[in-house]
Amino acid sequence: MSRLSETLRESIEEEIATGKLAPGTHLDEVELTQRFGMSRTPVREALNQLAGEGLVEIRPRRGAVVAQATPQRIVEMFEVMAELEAMCARLAARRISPADLQRLEAAHESCRSAAAGLDSDAYFYANEAFHEALYRSSHNGFLTDEALGLQRKLRPYRRLQLRVRNRVTRSFEEHQAVVDALKDGDADRAVDAIRSHVLVQGERFADLLSMLQADATATEAA
Repeated sequence: MSRLSETLRESIEEEIATGKLAPGTHLDEVELTQRFGMSRTPVREALNQLAGEGLVEIRPRRGAVVAQATPQRIVEMFEVMAELEAMCARLAARRISPADLQRLEAAHESCRSAAAGLDSDAYFYANEAFHEALYRSSHNGFLTDEALGLQRKLRPYRRLQLRVRNRVTRSFEEHQAVVDALKDGDADRAVDAIRSHVLVQGERFADLLSMLQADATATEAA
């Protein structure tokens, strides 16, 4: 995927997550090329990637349409994500190799640097690497694929919740608890730490969504 299409995909993800692009909205290729000043090739690449993530549906004769995903549905997805990651953590506590641990700690250090700089976007990418390292440390390919698939569907919402005040700092602290538990080989602690971490993400997303809706209502009233 080109950098142009990646940038466009992230922009559309955020507009979907914040409700600017409502479910059922038609994503017209010509309009997107004009709005973002790029050719149709990166636009199509971005839409295909979003379709693969389940955020967009490609319909016959209608093209790309924003998929239906209510706030309740998103919270439910976070609940399932928490259990998938808990399974990964339980297996990783038994199976993690020195190389796995090194990758996890490297991603954790990247998270530390981003958190110190209060850079939520940089933290988001480092955070993705951290969670993927955890999945792969389970050494269960099917579970890893399922976790990565749901992670992609939740990607814009995980990114958005990092903008809640103090969330980046708290997220890093929660990661530390996971790393410490895995280093000790304590499966129960690792499971509890990662499950709580992911469930909190869903709660923070709901908090942010409420704030955005309140702001929109206040703007309309003004």
